[in-house]
Amino acid sequence: MTDGILIGIDAGTSVIKSVAFTAGGEQIASAAIPNIYKTFPDGGAEQDMARTWVDAAATLKQLTEKIPNLAQRLIAISVTGQGDGMWLVDKAGEPAAPAWLWLDARSAAIAEGFTQHPEYLAHYKRTGTGVNACQMSTQLAWMTRHRPEVLARATTSFHCKDWLYFKLTGDRRTDPSEANFTFGQYETRTYAPHILDVLGAGESKRLLPEMVEGTQQAGGLTAEAAALTGLKAGTPITLGYVDVLCTGLGGGLFDPEGRTGCTIVGSTGMHMKIAPSAAHVRLNSELSGYTMAFPVPGMYAQIQSNMASTLNIDWLLDLARDVLKHEGVERSRSDLIKGLDERIMAAGPARVIYHPYISQAGERGPVMEPAARAMFSGLELGMGYADMMRGVFEGLCFASRDCYAAMGDIPQEVRITGGAARSTALRVMLASVLKARVRSVQREEAGAAGAAMMGAVQQKLYPDMAACVAQWVDPLLGKVTEPDPTLTGPYDGAFSIYKETREKMRPLWRSMVANRAS
Repeated sequence: MTDGILIGIDAGTSVIKSVAFTAGGEQIASAAIPNIYKTFPDGGAEQDMARTWVDAAATLKQLTEKIPNLAQRLIAISVTGQGDGMWLVDKAGEPAAPAWLWLDARSAAIAEGFTQHPEYLAHYKRTGTGVNACQMSTQLAWMTRHRPEVLARATTSFHCKDWLYFKLTGDRRTDPSEANFTFGQYETRTYAPHILDVLGAGESKRLLPEMVEGTQQAGGLTAEAAALTGLKAGTPITLGYVDVLCTGLGGGLFDPEGRTGCTIVGSTGMHMKIAPSAAHVRLNSELSGYTMAFPVPGMYAQIQSNMASTLNIDWLLDLARDVLKHEGVERSRSDLIKGLDERIMAAGPARVIYHPYISQAGERGPVMEPAARAMFSGLELGMGYADMMRGVFEGLCFASRDCYAAMGDIPQEVRITGGAARSTALRVMLASVLKARVRSVQREEAGAAGAAMMGAVQQKLYPDMAACVAQWVDPLLGKVTEPDPTLTGPYDGAFSIYKETREKMRPLWRSMVANRAS
């Protein structure tokens, strides 16, 4: 089909998007609807499951209005979405409760308690993944203890993309990436949900759906979903991997030699490294991070994530906006970013050291420290706003090096995507801190593209993922940013101080949090 089209659905935390691509990987149209979720004083974060499906279907319908003859030209739809969380469904296929998002913190105490349990090390070695409150395992344990009547109604526990796949196909399935890092054995890509027994939620094992490999299997669009979306019943539907992996795939992470990394510089910072085989996986003494199956046979992605990345930049920008507002001057973040690269590059390197732990949830990569808080070290008279903002940029780069070092050797080349990837200053600093080549990826919707690439391989448009990457990703890689030799030395020294300061501050951060609570 020379004019065939692939669609990738990316159901994120803030936006649900459906993006259309040609078989060769060119993006031709997109439709998006903002997501809505509620937060609660007890740390809850919930989303209306029915509305999520209606909105996802609406984005598909919008594409039929933008693309002539889409229903006949459509080759396949692939779906990805936000990770972790708990989307419970009853026997009739209806929501048993609102979805719990990855932002939900109600099971934090359960997660913290399990990290002190004798079984924790064995679980970490099985899954290659640290446990925290965002995961379905601890959320099911909380529900077992506090809302057993909800679990009694449920027959399946999905993640976000699994729910949308179910609504598209009627099939109750999940993918190997999320199932393995939460409940499985990453080396065999099979279930081993012993954590539920340890947490007193063993009965919930009945809720875990069958795993399917999206590059090999596809469902079919139901007549009901076809009527809602304006597409043809029977259209192949593939279940993508979790959104961060699809973003990595569309953003240039694939590399059979394991020399490449991918960093997403978004609200949260994600740092990914390819392990060409299970033998290449490197676990760490903090027992942190994620190990996920990659949509290539035998290949894995190791991931460390910062709770807050560009949120630190936004925070400092908003401080300036607030000062200006009190003087009657309204400015947007975009206004303040203009010329920012030049101003911070004119400031001296590593004059202050910033730990980018601005999230109230602390940090999880590579250290698991809920009490961690952001801080500047080294401020003195004569320093200005540009020095502080440069410190924030450098702090994000130190956090990236911290994360990559926890996964073994730093990659020879790191591809970056996300809003801040457009900053020349950030690319130079990151390359110099990592002492690695850095390239931005000119792919507007990497997550949806990664999902669509899985559909392209499943539909045999390409013989394997390597051939698909050569067509969809390689032509969109930006020019290389090399390390600046005048910066690598100062950054080496500053990074050592960054790590030492963090370790010495951990007991003080805990005391600070306890003092605030009292």
